[in-house]
Amino acid sequence: MSKNYYIIPIFISHQGCPHQCVFCNQDRIAGKYEEVFAEDVRNTIEEYLSTINKGATVEVSFFGGTFTAISVAKQKELLEVAREYKQKGLINKIRLSTRPDAISPYILSYLKEYCVDIIELGVQSLNDEVLRKSGRGHSVEHVEKASKLIKEAGFTLGHQIMPGLPGDNFEIDIESAKKSIAMKPDICRIYPSLVIKDTPMEDMYNRGDYKPYSLDEAVYISAEMLKLYNEAKVKVIRIGLQPTDTITTGKDIVDGPFHPAFRELVEGYLICESLKEKAPQEKDIIIEINEKDISKLYTNRKYYFNKFLNSRNSKTYVHTNNKIKKGRLKLTVIEKVEEFKI
Repeated sequence: MSKNYYIIPIFISHQGCPHQCVFCNQDRIAGKYEEVFAEDVRNTIEEYLSTINKGATVEVSFFGGTFTAISVAKQKELLEVAREYKQKGLINKIRLSTRPDAISPYILSYLKEYCVDIIELGVQSLNDEVLRKSGRGHSVEHVEKASKLIKEAGFTLGHQIMPGLPGDNFEIDIESAKKSIAMKPDICRIYPSLVIKDTPMEDMYNRGDYKPYSLDEAVYISAEMLKLYNEAKVKVIRIGLQPTDTITTGKDIVDGPFHPAFRELVEGYLICESLKEKAPQEKDIIIEINEKDISKLYTNRKYYFNKFLNSRNSKTYVHTNNKIKKGRLKLTVIEKVEEFKI
């Protein structure tokens, strides 16, 4: 997200959800248990606006994943405040996340009335058996219908995908990404599944009925999914669950591929895989990269970069060069090095 783009988060914890997804303890993820009222929304917006520079793009986001499943009266109560700030020009966008089976033409009609811009669907998987094992309570068909309605109504459509759910494997995860892309979302989030305390998935894990992906597996699968979304020009706005005071290793995360800079791992892995493909093993090379991208190349204590070096039989030189655009890399193959008397 741009440094001039700010999100004001409003967490609607667990309200309205008629199901118990095996991976979910939304209260722990959100870090908040209380019911949210209009005044809470107003106070949160005011608090954030007091710290945001004028001229920035500001978005109010209703997180929690079940927004349109709460009562219509509660939705309108909260949206009314956000709409007020948008109409005054104090914020620019309104976003919400919800379930695929909580979308209808009627719901979309009043979301449009309240100036909502972005609707993200908790898709999680596009395999009906995985959805069943995960206790999602919706089907692939629900996702397809909701996505179509959202696109037709002119909203920005987001998909949230969770590789590594019960019953998942690499092939199923990649197929989910392909099916998601076919529905033409504008944006996507990739959240590799984690075992969180006090969830049914923790019980499954403790019984030996569920094993999360390793960090290496999750990075590889997420990287392959990212490539597919990038090729389809779907913007992946997040990879990996955002760390909080409780969502971190040793606290509420029991097991799973958590890393506080998970996206950087994925991007670093992809950089090193590209270098493997393009750099001749037997020839010396020079890598030039913008200093703002060097952390990606060297991510996870140079784990992927060292694997790249170990695959080579020649020298590798790395130079930072800020003339190289951020997000790009220059590779020079040294064809000939000659030493001579002068």
